[in-house]
Amino acid sequence: MTATLIWTLAVLVAIGLYLSWTAGRLDRLHARIDAARAALDAQLLRRASVAQELATSGVLDPAASIVLYEAAHGARQAEEEHREVAESELTQALRAVFEEPAQVDAVREAPGGEEATRELAEAVRRVPMARRFHNDAVGAARRLREHRKVRWFRLAGHAPFPLAFEMDDEPPAALVDRAA
Repeated sequence: MTATLIWTLAVLVAIGLYLSWTAGRLDRLHARIDAARAALDAQLLRRASVAQELATSGVLDPAASIVLYEAAHGARQAEEEHREVAESELTQALRAVFEEPAQVDAVREAPGGEEATRELAEAVRRVPMARRFHNDAVGAARRLREHRKVRWFRLAGHAPFPLAFEMDDEPPAALVDRAA
């Protein structure tokens, strides 16, 4: 009788430790998502700021400046539920403006254009990486939250279900090729 009680208690303690470890892992994944989202937001803001600065610098032709400025302003001012669409529109505007290598060369030749082009190319290159890190963290948390033990014992607590950030982040080929 005593041996059965000891074994039952040992199994319950082992299950409790396992559930505690799983809850801690899920908490670390949520913290990783928060950090990755903050990094993604910073990269998106940097890209929009550099694009807006370039649009107002006078090195682009007026039509390209207006297109780029409106898209960058829209991305910076977008509310959270419309952010993905606004960022995709900025990506499309960047591709439209820097579609031709000649446009990139013209911007580079303008005073201050070399620095602006380099800054924009870096910002455009970092956005897909930041988005990938964020979406990888979201995927890991989702996979863990789908386990029965997490749902049955409510190990996620009141944390919202993590959502991936989906947007068009294909950089303009002429801009990335010339910056390398």
